[in-house]
Formats: sequence, structure tokens, C-alpha cells
Amino acid sequence: MTGINAEDQEIIRRNDPMGSIEAMAAAHNNWGRWGPDDVLGTLNFIDEAKRVEAAGLVRTGQTFSLSQPFDTNGPQKGWRRRTNPVHTMTDTGTDAEFGDQGFPHGIGGADDYIAMPLQCSTQWDGLGHIFDRGKAWNGRRAGSVVTSEGDLVTGIQTAAAQIVTRGVLLDVGRALGPALGSDDGELPDGYAITAEDIEATIEKQGPSSAIRRGDIVVLRTGQYARTLRQGWGEYAGGPAPGLSFGMAPWLHKSEIAGIATDTWGFEVRPNEFDTAFQPLHQIAIPNLGLFLGEMWDPEQLAASCAADGRYDFLLTAAPLPITGAVGSPVNPIAVK
Repeated sequence: MTGINAEDQEIIRRNDPMGSIEAMAAAHNNWGRWGPDDVLGTLNFIDEAKRVEAAGLVRTGQTFSLSQPFDTNGPQKGWRRRTNPVHTMTDTGTDAEFGDQGFPHGIGGADDYIAMPLQCSTQWDGLGHIFDRGKAWNGRRAGSVVTSEGDLVTGIQTAAAQIVTRGVLLDVGRALGPALGSDDGELPDGYAITAEDIEATIEKQGPSSAIRRGDIVVLRTGQYARTLRQGWGEYAGGPAPGLSFGMAPWLHKSEIAGIATDTWGFEVRPNEFDTAFQPLHQIAIPNLGLFLGEMWDPEQLAASCAADGRYDFLLTAAPLPITGAVGSPVNPIAVK
């Protein structure tokens, strides 16, 4: 299924992905906007005044974690060596009971570690994660940015103190579901979300969901809710609702700081070209400098927003400052 309109069809030349990508990148590009040395991309839209505005949205003090679990159960299936977290205990209560830890006066403790890909569950894509025809964010050579030593320029640590801003939930699943024959607030897999769908959602939700400069959009398709009922299935890399390639102009002109979805890959899968892989990523990250969040869990927040009619909130979503990383796990917190 698709929400593509006639204007989007002109942008999406199905049998010519390279031509479509080249044209879109030329028309919607932020290279040089914040100077030649910029490492933050669209996070530059978040300033001190924006954070003060966001803090003013807190009324009840309710908090919502927007993170999926980090455990061995899912969602990864091994694609490109992406595995689920492996959690190992190095000291346990059993060790303490038997006095095996070598501590004095009866004190004992537990220690553990975790091994996982940085993009295995709820995460941010950093600006060094995706390249366009050999170029990284701001027009730099991909090979001069990310080497075997990591991202030497736009490593995720550069964003560690930046992501505190106004968040806006766009519950596209609930807004469009009834019109698509879905009474459960979930978009069907393969549905391509258009700018018109976004605007229809905003209109239905009301003024608190109006998008402003420096916001982070949390977009709920309902796919994760379906996954919670049915099991992981093809969630990691399989068919999914998501943003149409034709959303690139909206992402550019809206001046949002970032956008996160409840799906594995942010954009619609299968995509709208005969042969292509994540073409909207190819515009959003290296050309727009846009931070993308994936595999977020908006379910409890969405229920609260539907109940009280308030769709904006204070959002804090700091990545771990892992030097040179091109992505990071995150536990986003929405405060209402």
C-alpha cells in the first residue's frame, strides 16, 4: 500500500533510483549551511531558547521511556553481523555467598558487561553512518571521515550534550488507520508515509503537534505495537510502513533537528524503486545532516497523548559519548 501522490511520483522515478537521488540531493542539501567545519548538522537548530521553550512544556512531571529492551530476545537476526545484546555476569550473588570474591568483612557485589552492535535496538544514526556517492555529511570525503579508527570528524560523541528539545509525537498510525481499514491504530507494512499524511496527522491531533524549528519528531506507525503482539518476525529488515522518499523536501524545509520512528529502518520497506536500498537515508544523513532515530518505543507515550490531547513534550535523548562511533544506543525520555 502507498500514500504517494502525483507530485511525489514525479520525484520518485521508479526505474531510475540514481537519477532520483541525484536530483533530490541537489535540491535539498545543507552542505555549508553551518560552515565548513560543522559536525552537528540539524542539531544546530536546537539552541538555548529552544531548550527553555521545551522545559516550559512540563506540566505533570510524567515520564515515558521511549526505548525498546536491550536483551537477547530481539529484534536483530544477524544481518551484516548485527546481533542482539549479549549480557554476561562476571560477579554474582552466588560468588558472594560462597566467599569467592576475596573481599573483607562480608561485603560482596555483582558486576556485568554487555557486548552488542551500537545499532541493535533503540538508537541514533550518527552523521558518519551513511554516505552518498562517496561523500559524507557536509561534502567531506567518506574515507577521510570514517576509517578503521572510527568516525574521526562527526563521531557520535559530538552530540552528547545536544539533544534536549521539544519533542512532538505524530501518531500517524492512529490518525490514518481508520481510513486504511485499520481499527488498531497501525499502518500496514509497505505503506509509504507522505507529507500530506504528516499534515493530515497534525491537523487531526491539533495545535500541540504543529512542527517548529528545532523539534524532534517521534513518528508512530504502529508496527512495533503489532510486533509486541505477534513476535519479532521480519521486524529487523523486513517490510514496514515508513517515510516515502518523497518526504525529503518536507524534512528539509521543516528544519527539524531529528526524527525517530518505531520501525527498524525509518523509511518505507520495500522502498519505492525497482532496485535500491534505504534511498531516503542517502538524502537525510549525508545531505541534510539529519539525525535519524530507529526502533523507538512510543506506545505508552502515544496512549498518554491520545488521552490528554497534548502531543508535545520535553525530550532528552543523549547518545552515549562513544568516541568515533557512527551510532549509539539511547534511552529517550519524554517528560509531560
